[in-house]
Amino acid sequence: MTKGKDVRVTVILECTSCIQKDINKEKTSTGISRYITQKNRHNTANRLELRKFCPYCYKHTIHGEIKK
Repeated sequence: MTKGKDVRVTVILECTSCIQKDINKEKTSTGISRYITQKNRHNTANRLELRKFCPYCYKHTIHGEIKK
C-alpha cells in the first residue's frame, strides 16, 4: 500500500541576509549558505525558518525555506 503524499518532506534552507546584501557580487565571497533538512508537513504547514550558521556572513542568521 503506497501513500499519496509523504508526511516528511525534504526542504532547502537559504540564508536571508546573504540575499539581502547580494553577497554573490562581492569578489571575496563565493556563494550563499544553504542547508538541507526535513520537516513534518502536518505539524509545520507554513514555511520553515531556523537560525543557522552562515559561513559567508560569519555569524548565525535566519535561514528560510525556498522552493526547489
